[in-house]
Amino acid sequence: MKKLVILGFGGYGRTIEDVVQSAQLFDEVVFLDDNARHTKVKGSLADFRKFMGEDVWFYPAFGNNNLRVEWMNMIINAGAQIATIIHPAAYVSKAAVIEKGTAVLPQAVVNTGSIVRSGCIVNFGAVVDHDVTIEKGVHLCINCVVKAGNRVAPFAKVEAGQVIQNNTYR
Repeated sequence: MKKLVILGFGGYGRTIEDVVQSAQLFDEVVFLDDNARHTKVKGSLADFRKFMGEDVWFYPAFGNNNLRVEWMNMIINAGAQIATIIHPAAYVSKAAVIEKGTAVLPQAVVNTGSIVRSGCIVNFGAVVDHDVTIEKGVHLCINCVVKAGNRVAPFAKVEAGQVIQNNTYR
């Protein structure tokens, strides 16, 4: 039975829960959070080691890019598994690379020759055109477009609806 432990019960954490449940990617989902009080929250963030196991994956669902990658690295260094979440309603080219700890949400596109590094969010409807590199910890917001030949710097945030023209950043 595959279990996902989501760190963070905020809006992004609940979005990840909804996405993985709608796609039936995990059999069970629980949360860890330092502040939220809810029946789905099973402990604080520091309790993550108590949940480690063979069929358990973790996903740090923090909108803060640096915090998300920091927790991802802490979890990996502890020997736990980090989830990579790709919703089946997203299009990811077979010639694209999606690294660990990245979430590609419904209606997103990652086109041929593109690389999405670890700890990224490719949000609903975001488009990564061909031959783009999205460096670690980036958040591509809803319906943004990163056109061909770009490189988005580590920990950047591309806002909702923003269009980055071809070969703007290398």
